[in-house]
Amino acid sequence: MTISAGATLGPYEILSPLGAGGMGEVYRARDPRLGRDVAIKVLPRAFAVDPDRLARFEQEARSVAALNHPNIIAIYDVGADAEQRPYLVTELIDGVTLRTKLSEEPMPLRLAIDLALQIAHGLAAAHDKGIAHRDLKPENLFVAKDRRLKILDFGLAKLVGPREKRSPESTIAAGETQSGAVLGTVGYMAPEQVRGEPADHRSDIFGFGAILYEMVAGRRAFQAQTQAETMTAILRSDPPPMASPGRDVPSSLDRIVRHCLEKDPRERYQSAHDLAFQLASALDPGEEERARRAAGTKRNPWLRWAAPAALLAGITGGLLVGPPHWLRPPAKPPEFHRVTFRPGFAWSGRFAPDGRTIVYSAAWGEAPLEVFSTRPESPESRSLGLSNASILSISRSGEMAVLLNAQYAGGWAYRGTLARLPLEGGAPREILDGVLWADWEPKGRDLVVVRDSEGKDKRRLEYPIGTVLYETSGTIREPRFSPSGDLIAFLDHPIFGDDRGSVAVVDRSGKMRRLTGVWKSIQGIAWAPDGKEVWFTAADEGPIRALYAASRSGKVRTVLSPPGSLSLQDISPSGDVLLAQWRIRYGITGRSASDSDERDLSWLDWSAVRDFSHDGKELLFTEGGEGGGPGYGVYIRPTDGSPAVRLGDGEALALSPDGQWVLSVERGDKPHPVLLPTGAGQARSLSAGAIHEYQNGTWLPGKRVLLQATEPGHGIRYYVQNVDGGEPNPVTPEGVSGFGFGAHTVSPDGTQLIARGPDDSILVWPLGPGAPRHVRGLLAGEFPIRWGDDGRTLYTALPRGGRRELELARIDLPTGRRTPWKDLVPQDMVGATRIGSPMVSP
Repeated sequence: MTISAGATLGPYEILSPLGAGGMGEVYRARDPRLGRDVAIKVLPRAFAVDPDRLARFEQEARSVAALNHPNIIAIYDVGADAEQRPYLVTELIDGVTLRTKLSEEPMPLRLAIDLALQIAHGLAAAHDKGIAHRDLKPENLFVAKDRRLKILDFGLAKLVGPREKRSPESTIAAGETQSGAVLGTVGYMAPEQVRGEPADHRSDIFGFGAILYEMVAGRRAFQAQTQAETMTAILRSDPPPMASPGRDVPSSLDRIVRHCLEKDPRERYQSAHDLAFQLASALDPGEEERARRAAGTKRNPWLRWAAPAALLAGITGGLLVGPPHWLRPPAKPPEFHRVTFRPGFAWSGRFAPDGRTIVYSAAWGEAPLEVFSTRPESPESRSLGLSNASILSISRSGEMAVLLNAQYAGGWAYRGTLARLPLEGGAPREILDGVLWADWEPKGRDLVVVRDSEGKDKRRLEYPIGTVLYETSGTIREPRFSPSGDLIAFLDHPIFGDDRGSVAVVDRSGKMRRLTGVWKSIQGIAWAPDGKEVWFTAADEGPIRALYAASRSGKVRTVLSPPGSLSLQDISPSGDVLLAQWRIRYGITGRSASDSDERDLSWLDWSAVRDFSHDGKELLFTEGGEGGGPGYGVYIRPTDGSPAVRLGDGEALALSPDGQWVLSVERGDKPHPVLLPTGAGQARSLSAGAIHEYQNGTWLPGKRVLLQATEPGHGIRYYVQNVDGGEPNPVTPEGVSGFGFGAHTVSPDGTQLIARGPDDSILVWPLGPGAPRHVRGLLAGEFPIRWGDDGRTLYTALPRGGRRELELARIDLPTGRRTPWKDLVPQDMVGATRIGSPMVSP
């Protein structure tokens, strides 16, 4: 009997019927408690009069509910209607069954492989829990609109009795999986099911083979005029070849299907994990032909041309490794293959153990960072259901290390909770909070991690977790274990927030050495498969990074110099290279009180604002990209849009109150502060004393500057220096840090500073005798940007949506009263658009 719309089943309100069959009726319903729509399957009335069957149903429902896999339908609840018919409440999916999909049109081979791989992953997760489906067929496979596949009705097949009403796709079964019982659907049953023998996970693999055959060939593997003849074919015959006129099928895929359809269960794949691995390695239709053509040509025995993908701009590179060039035959250029096509920001990517599947993190459009998987032969990517998450590493056994609740932490890094979960899916198991990076050691048992020190003024490389191998006040990025596990390579950035740095390695005892000098921009690192080289992407000038390799002894060679900027993500065991091609621009947008629209005040390719003149008519900024040159460039520009003037090399910090001098830092082997005149005059260098890295700086009243810096053996803190001469003197305890370039949080009289303490709290620090005090009125995540000229107003910024928007406010320092002031929202929200630290003129 069809249940009418408006009727209730337990707490659920029926909205409309979705379908019916031998296993019952399915309805769309509403759960008013959680405000969501669900699917309810009401099972046949025969279940209500059989206590044993009802008990088995509830047991199966509990077992499947524990799976929690993206390719298995999620079970929310079980219950019974007024007639005591049991019902099952599941997630509601917008899509069609695979049977409907097969009836629409010939299925593209790539789509068939992708769907089959999802089935295999779902089966593997269920089999690991000791649950076999026993009635796998296209009617029990649901394809959502985003092409994610769900397996339905796990465990229900064995509950159907021999006297139940049959659907046209007749299901033959008994109450239990026992000898002499026929269990399954004709056409998809394994030979042991036809013979009435016990069915197990290998029976599912046979059914999988029959389904994959049908998706590829466009016809059923076993189908005759009668059920008896079909069952005889299952027992005695092999299906005809899948290939047909106009439809080439790779021999590797044909072997996989036939291995699944072996008559003897012992001859089939014994694990759905093995099946998934083989399927993921299947060649696309044209690759075998290319291999056959290449087989007749002379090949370089030391050459491996890669065909993986990049993420954002999507490239693949075949890259030369091997003996000296005079022993190599002429090499063809590398081949590139794009695998992602959507506008956005591709952050991190790793090869799965099969060397073909790619798991990557990206923020497409306006969506948050999410984890996806794809393969070079498919233009589509599949979400793994991990939002606000980033992939960090995949072990050789297929276990992922991911960053959950990932929030951009500055310094080209995300911070979040480290978790581990199988590649085929499941619930993440959280390990450690506050992690920036991580990588599996070769055996996949432990992880090397990068996280902040307790005061967050330094970054630590730890292996095992809790044992510090290296610590810096700058940034540590992307640790990668060597294939043998003897060394950990990483990128060492001396300045937090800047991607200038070098390649370094550290052994398990903590002995660290650098393999390269300092590059202006360096991001992306991976070991070559033989462990003899560390590959990385870096740039001598600007952000256009090329691909390089450094030997263990520190000899560097160029691998690939493309026209665009690259970021190395991973190298597969076979030598394929995964790259991301980035197109990034950093610019300045401003508006005065008299402007009706925002004004673009950018100059070259990487314009980073640093300060205003007191009257707000001139803007100080750094050009840190290719246009700025190897040492960056210091510029000043009128805010009316007139041309900018280059004052000199270096990193701009602050404009003097009278507008005549710019405080800057000249980078190099020995960074030191420099005063650049805004008009006629000569630049003046200041003594750096023992300081070896500068993070920020501003002017104080009179002839003094305040510098945020680090000296060997000490944590970050603030120093005061007289511009007429003398050494910098520390004025705050170690661990006191600011809020990034452009933040001017010194009181107008120059006696107090608002900064972060060692415990990350925001305090007012006296630049002399006295104790610090807390700033009242700040919200969580809010940070100061300028101390107002009236001495009592603090301008602040509160990020929203991962810094895609900022709420500016004013806080009255004596009372802590907070007043919202302005909202900043970028006009172009495509890709990874973010707002840096905003600036307010005095």
